[in-house]
Amino acid sequence: MVQWPVKGTQEYISLAPSKIIAVGLNYHAHVQESKVFDLKKLEVPSEPVLFAKTPNVLIGPDEPIVIPALLKEYHFDENRIDHEAELAIIISKKCKHVTERDALNYVLGYTCFNDVSQRNIQKSDASGWFRGKSFDTFGPIGPVIVPPNLLPDPQKLAISCRVNGKTTQAASTADMIFSIRKLISFISHNFTLEAGDIIATGTPSGVSPIKAGDEVEVEIEGIGILRNPVIEEVL
Repeated sequence: MVQWPVKGTQEYISLAPSKIIAVGLNYHAHVQESKVFDLKKLEVPSEPVLFAKTPNVLIGPDEPIVIPALLKEYHFDENRIDHEAELAIIISKKCKHVTERDALNYVLGYTCFNDVSQRNIQKSDASGWFRGKSFDTFGPIGPVIVPPNLLPDPQKLAISCRVNGKTTQAASTADMIFSIRKLISFISHNFTLEAGDIIATGTPSGVSPIKAGDEVEVEIEGIGILRNPVIEEVL
């Protein structure tokens, strides 16, 4: 459990989500880009593509993304681990069957999220994306939670990622295929959402590999910069 400052207040919120629901393929350009990963034949989805990340992925600002030592046992030609800059939604209260009209009434706040992904495992596991998305530390989040009143239009925010100071992703949340309202409503019709649950809303194009020694920065307009170093796990 990590305590997160709430922007514009003296409050801190402890996040212990029952679940992290992530959204795949939610930006048009990323759908095209993802075909190179050979995950499957990819087209623009007709409804949100959902997958889970487990709470063990969560780390805060300046904490290291740790490349698992386990991966050395596979002898991949290229151990491909990518960053994915995303806007995260924190749910404020238990909800089910939420309408799009009421969806934003269930938002506690917004923050930055990095959906770190191990591509070799992601595309080869028979069970799907679960393991490649849920290694320890593969979900940096922060640096603050921004209440909805301080971010009145989350659908018009610049979002970017930098690796060692070089910009790799640059887009706007306006480019989402499925809006924030749609995502909350759709997810709540499938699963009961609990207070503190996290929805990661998908990443724009430009995802690129990271390795030990890198520094990754996710920046979202009105929220700030989430910065994390990358290291190798030492047993």
